[in-house]
Amino acid sequence: MKHFSAYRLAGLGLMLGGLGLRPAAAQQLGGRTVFPFLDLPPSAHLAALGGMNPSTRTDDPSMLYGNPALLNPTMDGRLSLSYVAYVADIKQSTAAYVFNTEKLGRMGLGISYLNYGSFESYDAAGNSLGTFGVNEYTVGLSDAYTKGKFTFGATAKLAVSSIAGSRSLAGVADAGVVYKHPTADFTAGLVVKNAGYQFITYPGTDRGRLPLDVQLGATVKPEHMPVRFSLTAHHLQQWDIQYLDPNARGTLDASGQEKKPTRSFGDNLARHFTASAALVLGPGLQLRVGYNHLQRRELRLDNTSGSAGLSFGAMVKISAFQLDYTYATLQAAGSSQYITVSRSLDSLFKKKDASTTPSPPKATPDGAKTRYRKAGA
Repeated sequence: MKHFSAYRLAGLGLMLGGLGLRPAAAQQLGGRTVFPFLDLPPSAHLAALGGMNPSTRTDDPSMLYGNPALLNPTMDGRLSLSYVAYVADIKQSTAAYVFNTEKLGRMGLGISYLNYGSFESYDAAGNSLGTFGVNEYTVGLSDAYTKGKFTFGATAKLAVSSIAGSRSLAGVADAGVVYKHPTADFTAGLVVKNAGYQFITYPGTDRGRLPLDVQLGATVKPEHMPVRFSLTAHHLQQWDIQYLDPNARGTLDASGQEKKPTRSFGDNLARHFTASAALVLGPGLQLRVGYNHLQRRELRLDNTSGSAGLSFGAMVKISAFQLDYTYATLQAAGSSQYITVSRSLDSLFKKKDASTTPSPPKATPDGAKTRYRKAGA
């Protein structure tokens, strides 16, 4: 069946999600999951939209990391290459390619590699043992099909983490659906991300949960207005995502008693949302800004938040290439920079084929084909 692989990938996601949900899910975020790098936006486009977005439908293949159901015909034959420079010399490289086959339908291939750099190793006596590396990577296959106004998609991924030669391995799956309005520029998306199971753990460690995230979002561009707005709700599977530092100092009340910070309904609600806007100046130029309240609250300093949680990006098309750049502020002490380059490989191959195809014989004025004669004939 043409789209049977999409059903199989979605089924794999449900199976892995069931395994990954066995531990208690009503826990706070942060420090309680394995493979946390799966939450990082791997491309400039996603980073500019607040780090997550399941509903923006474009021709950028890297958006399959936001929701596999975002695969669409405008992505066919396109390749995107992304590079991220994080703080502390941490770097990430990602490639995404979308292709369409007659038998299997539209599919996407994604590879992402995160390198934490080199670290010094010492024995118990403090003697240097040299250096070791720490890196993580994923390889994934996505499939999607459209039925009416809805597109269904799923991704199956293999995630590997390596520290000084020891490895951990997990099976991960994303599954989502996107609704596209038939006339208006409006899309809505729902995705279950990072459902999975850790098959191999690091020596001496317990099996952990993957960073499951259920997201619901909408993107709209009002008619005659050059701005595309997006709003995304994330971690819908878990209400309480606030973190209160047990070592944080409280404030003194009128009686001189220390009052520790308490949970706020409004702050917890706001942490579930990201918002973004893209100023569309033409088919080849966009300016983007995104805001992630959860990131802002978790990365703020004691005395200031600065521009934490904000991201600023731009997209420009030059000839056949599309260039995306994003500057995302983590906190006052650091930021991340994202660069993505994409283009259509189909058009590249078509040009090469056309240049190597021999030209047909030219016709003479009387309609006869030109003949080549030997010298002196």
